[in-house]
This record gives sequence, C-alpha cells and structure tokens, in this order.
Amino acid sequence: MKIKDGIIFGIIFASVLIASRDLFKSGYFPIHDDLQVGRLYEIDSCFKDSQFPCRWVPDMGYGYGYPLFNYYPPLPYFFGELVHKLGFSFIDSTKIMFLGAILISAILMYLFGKSLWGQWGGVLSSVLYIFAPYHAVDIYVRGAMNEAWAIAFLPGVCWAVYEIIDHRDKKYVPVMAIMFAMLLLSHNLMAFIFTPVIAFFALLMIWLRKKNFKEKILKLVLGGLWGFGLAAFFTLPVIVEKKYAHVETMLMGYFNYLAHFVSIKKLLFTRFWGYGSSGWLQETGMPFQVGIFHWVLAVFVFLGSVFFFLKRKISKEYLILNTCFLILFIFSLFLVHLRSVFIWNAVPILAYLQFPWRFLTLVVFSISILGGGIVFFFKSERWKVIVTTVLLLITVWLNYSFFRFEKIFPMTDQEKLFSAKGWNKLQTDAIFDYLPIYAKVPPGGPAPEKPEIIEGFGEISGVEKGSNWYRFSINVGNKAKVQIPEYDFPGWKVWVDNKLTQIYHDNSLGLITIFISPGSHTVKLKLTDTPVRTVGNVISLFSWILVFWLLVRRKLASR
Repeated sequence: MKIKDGIIFGIIFASVLIASRDLFKSGYFPIHDDLQVGRLYEIDSCFKDSQFPCRWVPDMGYGYGYPLFNYYPPLPYFFGELVHKLGFSFIDSTKIMFLGAILISAILMYLFGKSLWGQWGGVLSSVLYIFAPYHAVDIYVRGAMNEAWAIAFLPGVCWAVYEIIDHRDKKYVPVMAIMFAMLLLSHNLMAFIFTPVIAFFALLMIWLRKKNFKEKILKLVLGGLWGFGLAAFFTLPVIVEKKYAHVETMLMGYFNYLAHFVSIKKLLFTRFWGYGSSGWLQETGMPFQVGIFHWVLAVFVFLGSVFFFLKRKISKEYLILNTCFLILFIFSLFLVHLRSVFIWNAVPILAYLQFPWRFLTLVVFSISILGGGIVFFFKSERWKVIVTTVLLLITVWLNYSFFRFEKIFPMTDQEKLFSAKGWNKLQTDAIFDYLPIYAKVPPGGPAPEKPEIIEGFGEISGVEKGSNWYRFSINVGNKAKVQIPEYDFPGWKVWVDNKLTQIYHDNSLGLITIFISPGSHTVKLKLTDTPVRTVGNVISLFSWILVFWLLVRRKLASR
C-alpha cells in the first residue's frame, strides 16, 4: 500500500470511528423505530427454523405472526444475523448493523467521489457524506436501519455506473448488479426514489462521453436486470403480492405526507438538534438541518466552477456535472417544502414515501459530491491536501456532536426481548404493518396458545409451533370447526392426516379455519411458496450462481 493510500484509509477509518463512537458503548438506546432488535430476533428464528428466505415472523402481530419479510427489506438483518452467529448479543449485533451502514457509506462514497474528482475529492466527499446531519438523524434519532443502509449503497451504484461508462472492462457489470441488488434489499421506498436519479446520471455520463452509446446502454441494462434478478426473491413478491396486505394503513394518520413538510429556515438556516418526532409545523422535535457548512460549500463549488469555466481553467464536463448535482440538490430540497404539495398531490404514488423529508437523502448525497469537487480548483497536490484537510476538520468539528444517542442505559437481551414489557412491545408495535388482507381488524389481545374449537367438540393436544409452521393433534367427537391462531395468507397450506384440506378465513381476524371429521387426527400447517415467490427464488438462485461463477472464473484466469 502506498503512503498516500494509507493516509486516506486512515482518514476515512478515523471518521467512521468518530461518527460511530456511541455504538461502541455498552447498553441500549432510545430510537424512534424501536423494533430493530426485535426484527433481528425474528429473522434469527427464521434461520433456526431453516426458513430461507425468511418471509413469515412468528411473534409479531400479537403472536399471530405476519409476513413481515415478504415486504420489509431483509438485507441489514441478514448481516445482523451473521454478526449474531459470531457470538454477539442481539443488542450489540444491532449496533454493529448501524456501524455497517456508516462504514459502507464511507467506502462507497469515497469510491464514487474518487472516480469523479480523484482521491482527495473522494475522501472529502466521503467525510461530508458521513457527517451530514441527516445521517445522524437516521441512525441516532430515528433508528432507521433500512434507510441508513440504502443511503450507503446509493453512491455504490453510481460508482459502478460511472466505471461501466468510463471503462471497457466488463467486470463492473456484476459490480453494478450487486450494488443495485443491495439497494433493492435495503429499502423499497429509497430504491424507488434513487433509481430515476441513477438512470439520469447514467444517461448524462453517456451523453458527456459521446462514445459506444449502444454498448454502454446494453451493459447498464444488463447490470440493472441482473441486480433485479439477485434481489428477485424479495422484490418480485413485494410488487405482485402487495394486494395481500393492508398497506393502506401506511398512508393514514401520522404517516400522511401532508403533516411532514419542512420550512426552509429549519432546512438551511438552523443548527437545531432534538430527538422528538416529526409532525405539524415542525417547530420542535426532529432536526432536519441540511448542514449550513455542507450546502454553503456545495453552492461555493458550483459558483467557483462557473467562474473557472469562464476562465477556461476547467472542462465543460466538470461544469455540467456540478450543475446537475446542484439541480438535484435544489429540486430534492423543494420536494421537502410545502410549496411542492402540488407535485405530491399530482403523483399519488409519492404518498407511499410518507415523509417528504426522506428526500433529504438525495440532498445530502448531491451536496456531498459537490463539496468534494472543490479539489478541481487546485492543480498543486500540496494545495489539494491542505484544502481537503482544512475542510475535513471543519466538517467533523461542526457536526460530530450530532452523532450520539440521546442517552444510553444498561440493558441485556433478556430485558429487551423477554421481559413482559419487552415481549409485549415486540408483539404489538407496528401491529398494523403488513397485516394480511383477510384480517378485517387488528387483534385486540394476544394469540391463544392453541387452536380453538369454534363448532362441535373435541380435545387438542401436542401443540408445536415454528417460524412458519404449526402442528397439533386433535380428537373430535363429531364434525368440528377449528380456528388456528395464524393469519391466513397466500401460501399457507393445511394437511389433516397428511391430506391437504380446504382453508377458510371467515372471521374478523382472518385466521385460518378448517373443518375436521370425527376421530383422532394430526394437523400440520406450513407457509409454502406461491408461484411468484418460487419464480423469484429461482431467478435469484441462478443470478447469484452466475456471480460466483464469474468470480471463480476471474480468479482462475488471474493465476
């Protein structure tokens, strides 16, 4: 490793450590989305039960279970499960998941910035990105694990796109596929708003380079489709099976976008910090500052690029790139402000984003890239180092205090998950999320410990339950109607004495109901894959096999 590379690595690593210092402290912390540890526990239950990919979690929905990971992106929790299997507690694994988001953000933004501006521009963009105040909001205030991971992979996709256009080497096509898959598996909504930006950036770069248009387009389309294939086990069911869950609850009450616009003052001209929630008028609660130093530096770089272009000291490509990133900054900022309500009203699908301030992800992305471009103003390596160092120190000094939890207190996995309060929270928080469509109302109490005989009479024994299966024995005196404490959902199948039987859900909770004839019987239930899940699984399997085959092939060829 060159000395310069070592110094840059040290800067990025030190920045990550500063931004994540609270994550190394023992204990637990309050965050808005306080289900991160619980979701990790649920996916651990899936893995223990060989349910992969995990779709149905057994304990949420007041113990009735529901298809959380059929809709909720699983990537951070796959990583957290790997960490947990290495011996870390659920709480510590959750903190390492947040740390992973910061580290991945730093590395991938450095690679993207380096491609555009060189090494010193890359390291400056990386540190600006890490220390953007909204990054601290996502991790230390909201606890928005999936959004933090999506933010991390956005620059990774853009970096791979740039390298595909800038080089003839085909190796960046699978890199783009992996990065895009990681984005899709991190956050549905962020993938929705990031993908058009990525596509526009790709077309812009192809236009600027003006060569091999068809070849570059083909590679980018291949990379995008391959990435979709890698994530198809999750993404296909999300698209096709959305109609089987009560997603309308995500647009009601607190989650209505009209309550979450933010004023320009709070976005650009304040250093307010707090740990409260978002809501009407935004006078207190959550911080939404873009970062005064961040946006001032970005605007300064744009104005400087105009000046130096007129002086014929920088290229037209550099000016166009900076102009596009500035437009992205301004437009994304506009979408956070109430004045943009006509756009939100005109494009109904935007309502699923819930919070207009989610566009701050694109704001901090664009101004972090813009800020790193300042190194282009300097030809001397010495001045690039001096300016980068000064700006890095200012960035960290102004923002490091935001990167901390409101408080940390002693807590173990046992207390967090298995105390009466902790277990109740795991079962009842977000009880409306992804409630199967057959349920007319959410449950008002915990699921019974065993099935109930609604009509007829009999005796139930030997009840066993797994993450996505259920079985019991029943002795029926006459024909009985039995209600099983599991929500009906496409894919559930019931066998009575190993013979498939008809399922009903004619009750307010949409629970699985069956009819059983007189006699002694064994009953088994299992959530199986629907055709679309099977297709998604197969596509992903072959897509990942292709990735590993190419890696092995390249490794053998390099010997």
